[in-house]
Amino acid sequence: MAVVSAVSSSAASSSASTTGVDKSMIAGNFQTFLSLLTAQLKNQNPLDPLDTNQFTQQLVQFAQVEQQLKQNEQLASLVAMEKTAQATTALAYVGQTVVVDGQTAALKDGQATWSFVAPKPVAATITVKSATGQTVYSGNFTINTGTQNFTWDGRDSSGVKWPDGNYTLSVSAKDASGQSVAISSEVQGVVDSVDVTKSPPVLSIGGQTFTLDKIKRVVRA
Repeated sequence: MAVVSAVSSSAASSSASTTGVDKSMIAGNFQTFLSLLTAQLKNQNPLDPLDTNQFTQQLVQFAQVEQQLKQNEQLASLVAMEKTAQATTALAYVGQTVVVDGQTAALKDGQATWSFVAPKPVAATITVKSATGQTVYSGNFTINTGTQNFTWDGRDSSGVKWPDGNYTLSVSAKDASGQSVAISSEVQGVVDSVDVTKSPPVLSIGGQTFTLDKIKRVVRA
């Protein structure tokens, strides 16, 4: 059963609360300033009037600060909405088979699957290693251009079946002229759970964690 963590909104609430307090203080100071300004204007000496330019500058400064606080509050709301959208998107991946960048895949029920992309036809040696770094399988293959899938049945070169767990694949390839060719590998697996308390949310695939931007494809089961 997939396990999904609850969304935490304490940080967003704290930010909104702090913004509300600051805005209230600024608004109170602004009202006090306007009251003092009005009183001074009513009681000014006609022969020595107050400097209106100075008052105007102060009004503009207070207005700018209030505007900035309002913008900060709106940005905090947008960030909270974006986090909610990310969490909703991540939850939709639970139970889905996806392909992500990586070299380590989980062997489960006698099957571990990788994908890799070859920019040109190559002769390659595919090696699978255990979590302790021990080589459990190695084979030579001819790989065509494009995306290729490689499924390991969990047995080494002697036919011995290895236990379920995480295994790492590496591909050493050369083209027809003997030049080394870099092969990028991908991992295919089922999204077991999503931790939406992280920012951004984290997907758990075969005991490993990935962010949403690591997903390259969704594969029909």
